[in-house]
Amino acid sequence: MHSILVTGAAGFIGSNLVKRLFKDLKGATIVGIDNMNAYYDVSLKEYRLHELDAIANTNLTNDTNKDSSDSCNSCSEGKSSSCSTNKWIFIRGSIADRDLVNRLFAEYHFDVVVNLAAQAGVRYSIENPDVYIESNIIGFYNILEACRHYPVEHLVYASSSSVYGGNKKVPFAVEDRVDNPVSLYAATKKSNELFAHCYSKLYDIPSTGLRFFTVYGPAGRPDMAYFGFTNKLLKGQTIQIYNYGNCRRDFTYVDDIIEGIVRVMAMAPARKKGEDGLPIPPYAVYNIGGGQPENLLDFVQILQEELLRAGVLPQDYDFEAHKQLVPMQPGDVPTTYADATALERDFGFTPKITLREGLRKFAEWYKEYYG
Repeated sequence: MHSILVTGAAGFIGSNLVKRLFKDLKGATIVGIDNMNAYYDVSLKEYRLHELDAIANTNLTNDTNKDSSDSCNSCSEGKSSSCSTNKWIFIRGSIADRDLVNRLFAEYHFDVVVNLAAQAGVRYSIENPDVYIESNIIGFYNILEACRHYPVEHLVYASSSSVYGGNKKVPFAVEDRVDNPVSLYAATKKSNELFAHCYSKLYDIPSTGLRFFTVYGPAGRPDMAYFGFTNKLLKGQTIQIYNYGNCRRDFTYVDDIIEGIVRVMAMAPARKKGEDGLPIPPYAVYNIGGGQPENLLDFVQILQEELLRAGVLPQDYDFEAHKQLVPMQPGDVPTTYADATALERDFGFTPKITLREGLRKFAEWYKEYYG
């Protein structure tokens, strides 16, 4: 993987993936793109970018100190294969800008593309559907077209557990039918899987979709429950627990998500020919989830305990006075529960970090970041 594109690179999962790539790879060119939209506090995205720039600068400095002549000459000549320094390039732009996407593919000839750029959020898709069509449909189409005209070894893209909609059978398996989305966000993610399958069949593009299950962790998205609850509790506001607490979520810590992505990136679906002489789609979809759904009330209890432990909230905080049980919201589902046996079978990996471990790391980061 000498040249990699990560879309949504300033996002929660994208920035953590770039960090991991800097740790694992040598002599690679890593290009990130993000439109830096204001769906949530942009300063958090800037914070993540600052961390990536710091890692890139440290990487360059360390390599230069090891062998200044070879490293500097190789980097300046663009010969990444003879240099251990990873090159980091960040573009502020949108994948919905087709000309920009094509220019990036033409210039960098990506080996692997990881498409994490998307408008996220179930409820927001009810309020503002246009941005979902722009980013999740048009943007992904632009990526697929670029992969068609500037061939890549592997396209990895983010799908979502939301595609399972109101399925009653649990745990959710990739073989289950997902034809009944309950939100526009879910419909766009299912569309991504269909688009990818079509392009894999027609143009022999190896592609792998990853259905993420409730990703959380430090510097995550403020619209997610664990982050939003913390913000509200700190302000003395009331948190609303949907479906009167009768929800279960398969929470997945971000490091487990990244481990899964990295393993998948390195092993593209094989290209094969069918009896008709046409390509058998080199296409796959996997769940990445903990496989241990947590009751929402238990989740809130653990979050409370870890916020107290980290000193985010005072020891005498009255949680009961700041909790309200409310009905289910449109677009939500009562349970998400991943069957990740295919991921374990093909890549030898199953998420392992417990909810308490993950929320502890989040609470400690929150205390440090917000003081």
